[in-house]
Amino acid sequence: MEQNLLITHYYHSGFSVASKHTLAVFDYWRGERGELAPDRQIAPEKLAEYDNVFVFISHEHIDHLDPVVFTWADAGNVSYIVSSDMPVGTRGKRMAPGDTLKLSEELTVTAFDSTDLGVSFLADFCGIRVFHAGDLNFWHWREESTMQEIEEADAEFRKAVQPISKEQVDVAFFPVDPRQGTMYEAGANYFILAVKPRILIPMHYFHRADTAVDYARTASCRTTEVIALPGYGDSLRIGMDEEGYLNVSFPSADEAEKTEAAEEQEGSGADSELPLDEAETMLSEDDPFLESDLPVTSLADEENNDPPA
Repeated sequence: MEQNLLITHYYHSGFSVASKHTLAVFDYWRGERGELAPDRQIAPEKLAEYDNVFVFISHEHIDHLDPVVFTWADAGNVSYIVSSDMPVGTRGKRMAPGDTLKLSEELTVTAFDSTDLGVSFLADFCGIRVFHAGDLNFWHWREESTMQEIEEADAEFRKAVQPISKEQVDVAFFPVDPRQGTMYEAGANYFILAVKPRILIPMHYFHRADTAVDYARTASCRTTEVIALPGYGDSLRIGMDEEGYLNVSFPSADEAEKTEAAEEQEGSGADSELPLDEAETMLSEDDPFLESDLPVTSLADEENNDPPA
């Protein structure tokens, strides 16, 4: 039987992973200035749709811990899993590197080290293994750090990644932080080489979605497909079949295609914007823009509406 997960990226390092009965939320944050709009946030009533909700908090930095998550406890089905170095009194089951917890029949999680505060998480979720790095990264600052500092950061990062490299990772959420400047992607590149996640989704780029998109364009390789989810609330559906193959689809894109198809069908009559033969001519095999991502139709319209010289 194929397992299916819906992965949603909210903002920065915040993700949710949902099956039919279980919702796992990692490092949820709405942004310093409320960048995550209300209609993209996790609504309390959404939590009631699941039998179990598990909220993971990798460490206490504000960009990984939004206090709003503790208000979700009122739903009654919410549990918290936090790093062992969180302040005393923080609600939740504490995990240190090396700890494993069986949270439900669908979900088991193991904690690994970080190169900053807290831990990283590897969740075995319905047979699909999902890794959230927290603040695990090669935190170098090429334009400011000394060579010794860079070498020490490199050694610390490699040491933290080594035990993870022995694990199967199907999906990884990993930082690509443009604030690091030159070679900001060095940590993600090494993680791909060492761990070989089947899919890597960039995170921790604040509002710089272009960073994730650029990285996804260049970093995919034979072992790892890099997929950017740049829009707030963008989703990705992943299914694993009985033979262990991953199937990937984009729910928002599927819905858009259905809407577009319906609009095309409605507009195929007398009110159609372009006659069929005209549209076929504009996108013929000889058209150099056939496979372009340029808005060809709108460009053609502008040209047709230009006043005569």
